[in-house]
Amino acid sequence: MARLHDPWFLAAAGLAVLLLGLSKGGFVGIGALGTPLLALVISPVEAAAIMLPILIAQDVVGVWAFRRTWDRSILVIMLPGAALGVALAYLFASRVPEAAMQIALGGISILFAIRSLWMQRGGRVPAPANPPRWFGFAMGLASGITSQIAHAGQPPFQIYVLPRRLPRDLLVGTTAIFFAALNWIKVPAYLALGQFTRAHLLASLILMPIAIPSTLAGVWLVRRVNAERFYALIYWLMLLIGVKLVYDGI
Repeated sequence: MARLHDPWFLAAAGLAVLLLGLSKGGFVGIGALGTPLLALVISPVEAAAIMLPILIAQDVVGVWAFRRTWDRSILVIMLPGAALGVALAYLFASRVPEAAMQIALGGISILFAIRSLWMQRGGRVPAPANPPRWFGFAMGLASGITSQIAHAGQPPFQIYVLPRRLPRDLLVGTTAIFFAALNWIKVPAYLALGQFTRAHLLASLILMPIAIPSTLAGVWLVRRVNAERFYALIYWLMLLIGVKLVYDGI
């Protein structure tokens, strides 16, 4: 159960929501640190369940802003795979102990951090400019799995979509609508896992006021700080947290 009177929980949860808001405000990708950070003080499934209503609330702004600029073909290809990925991740979470979820979440965090640090240094993930439909389905599947476990579905999505070189607004709109739909797809899975408890929803509600101001802060900060150093700090922190989660799970 979420420990609403535990200062460590409140500190980790507040920072996790702050990172989600900064991510929505312009520091794309750093929101993936939120769930692993919160999983240091509560179980990974609880952490993801508390974050989900906040993500859904934040999605409303992006979907409304870009409701007329999105690529239907990408969603048709990727969302069925994402739904299957959510189902597979749910089956995994419902049948394994908490230690296994810690290892899975830690492993995803480590891979996300290593990939992000590598790409920050000029690395590239090879992918064709016009990838086949099966590849889009496979990346949707991977995005569904990582999103269900860690709310970290961006890398597989980007591997399929970025090589297509969509116009900026089309890319942002497609991303916003894909992840808004994916977050709603995850709701039945968390209901089936019994994670939308009164305590968890109360924690989400208490943390919700941080979401919008932190998003606005992200818009303000992204124009005023050295983004490269900020990202590097976040990804190294994610790497360390991932190692800690794997160690605890083992």
